[in-house]
Amino acid sequence: MTVDDLIAYGKSKVHSDLAKMLLADLLDMNSLELFMILDKEIEDRIVYEYKRRVSELREGRPIQYIIGNVNFFGNKLLVDERVLIPRFETEQLVEETINRIKTKFGDKEISIIDLGTGSGAIGLTLKSKLPNVKVTLLDISTDALDVAKTNADNLGLDVEFIHNDMLDNINDKFDVIISNPPYIRTNEKIEDIVRDNEPRIALFGGEDGLDYYKQILKEVSNNIKENYLIAFEIGDLQREAITNLVKDYLPNAKVECLKDLSNRDRMIFIYN
Repeated sequence: MTVDDLIAYGKSKVHSDLAKMLLADLLDMNSLELFMILDKEIEDRIVYEYKRRVSELREGRPIQYIIGNVNFFGNKLLVDERVLIPRFETEQLVEETINRIKTKFGDKEISIIDLGTGSGAIGLTLKSKLPNVKVTLLDISTDALDVAKTNADNLGLDVEFIHNDMLDNINDKFDVIISNPPYIRTNEKIEDIVRDNEPRIALFGGEDGLDYYKQILKEVSNNIKENYLIAFEIGDLQREAITNLVKDYLPNAKVECLKDLSNRDRMIFIYN
């Protein structure tokens, strides 16, 4: 079969863009380059693998898990069913955090901890863009930490890892604490493809979706330096509730909320 034949086959089964993404990944090129080799004959083993992947996609497996990686902020990260698939909104959180770190700390050698790191997307991106900082990646899941360690190795980034339940019994102090914790309400309806594939431990944050914000903020005063920045990704209806939690645990802190590109409340920054 030719590239053109395979694209036609894929398009008959799944969305055209996804069909091209699957084939381009197998051929180690981008989707646009496929149109330069439409007449190229593809060996049988790749044809078989392509059709297998198309079948997995039809059965509801996320394309990121099928391909096995995502591009996050320019870094290629391994992802599979052990970790949450990084979203574009989280890229925005990282970008806004980098801007605030540069403004607040300049070129100082600060320390950052990424709580609930998953694939390491947040912490590893911060380390890659701010090489002078010390970054620690923390997760309660040893499976997730294995993925994050692989990504750190693949990117050649020197970071530390902690297997722990958020800040419980952590005594170190940090300049920056950042987290995209599980914040979906237990009974909240979500897409089947998310519910059926991504790890529940990385999705659900209790009855009101706030369990992990409460857990972090309850302990955080023991783990922040005098001049600190805390950055959270949040659910789009959680701004008021989390702001009130901050007032309870850090009454003198300033709170800033930013919207994502869909104009939904998505990020909260807390600082002194």
